[in-house]
Amino acid sequence: MSIQWNGVMPAVTTKFTADDKLDFNMFEVNMKAQLEAGVSGIILGGTLGEASTLLEDEKRELVKHTVALTNGKVPVIMNIAEQTTRGAILAANKAEQDGAKGLMMLPPMRYKASDHETVVYFSEVAKNTSLPIMVYNNPVDYKIEVTLDMFEELLKYDNIQAVKESTRDISNVTRLINRFGDRLKILSGVDTLALESILMGSDGWVSGLVCAFPAETVAIFNLAKAGRIDEALKIYRWFLPLLELDINSFLVQNIKLAEVATGIGSEHVRAPRLPLQGSEREKVLGIIAEGLRTRPTLPDYKNL
Repeated sequence: MSIQWNGVMPAVTTKFTADDKLDFNMFEVNMKAQLEAGVSGIILGGTLGEASTLLEDEKRELVKHTVALTNGKVPVIMNIAEQTTRGAILAANKAEQDGAKGLMMLPPMRYKASDHETVVYFSEVAKNTSLPIMVYNNPVDYKIEVTLDMFEELLKYDNIQAVKESTRDISNVTRLINRFGDRLKILSGVDTLALESILMGSDGWVSGLVCAFPAETVAIFNLAKAGRIDEALKIYRWFLPLLELDINSFLVQNIKLAEVATGIGSEHVRAPRLPLQGSEREKVLGIIAEGLRTRPTLPDYKNL
């Protein structure tokens, strides 16, 4: 299965049981909702997926289970976030062996690599896997920016195909298109800039709140791409307070609370994360409750 790098691709949460095991029953509930809504791919093991807390065996089990569950309907993409080049290559090889069809890759973790070191890091992984790669460019959270000049070097590898654009600079979408045209697919990686990014020409949206609101997320994307901007904007304006739950250090807890409210997730997180408490919890629950109270009726967005 080739990856088109377009549409809505959820960066899904990892579901846990109360005794801290992988919860594949609840995971399946969420996957069915994502597929029914019309997502274009499933991304595992990102920040929202609590990848830094997952054991190696759990990551592999998660990939294998998702591949079986999606059954070829959409590609399964595994996030690579490693400290060493060797570790990243091994992780990519394991994901490929387990049935993943693509990779999302962060720059080296913890060490702030130079531009040259970062290019070599991505290049070595690209040379050692046949899987297509989406570079996750998020200098705000991970302190390393993949610049246009760095992409110029990276794009000599055919399997480096896309960028999850999370610089927070909306004009960067236009810079990327002007420089690389269709050679580099662009997916918005910031929920609160998603519609703006799509209107500037992004090919897709890697979303967080889609985990709780899959239909609304895909509707916004499809309507915008169909030129029905007013309808997309109306849903997006309703969605924005919820989308802001994704640009917060408690994004995992926030989005899992939203999944509980929509019936397609649980609140269980893995320590050191803990469920929200006190005034912060009440604030988030209030945002979610208002979103549900005013939840819009969607047009037939699947047949545009």
